[in-house]
Amino acid sequence: MPEPGYLAAATATAAAVTWALRALPFAALAPLRSSALVRYLRAAMPAGVMVVLAVYTLRDFSFRVPDRAWPTAVALACTVGLHLWRRNVPLSIVAGTAVHVALASTVFAH
Repeated sequence: MPEPGYLAAATATAAAVTWALRALPFAALAPLRSSALVRYLRAAMPAGVMVVLAVYTLRDFSFRVPDRAWPTAVALACTVGLHLWRRNVPLSIVAGTAVHVALASTVFAH
């Protein structure tokens, strides 16, 4: 059995490292909050997220397989239309994803 002093030192070291690792991101990011880069990313990331999701969804898209293509095409049209109408990125993403999942699950279930 280790000595009580060793156990206390090990516990204190583990607590200090844990606290430092949890506090470090907040301390490192504090100066960035007012930077021009963060302001740009705050404005550009919603469009970036939409592009990444669209590319990921359309990576296997093929008009040669109409049974699998139409759910994607309808969901894409729903997403684009809803976004142009409401200009609400979370709503567009969630609704487009829900339409795609609903339509694809009916197609792939058969």
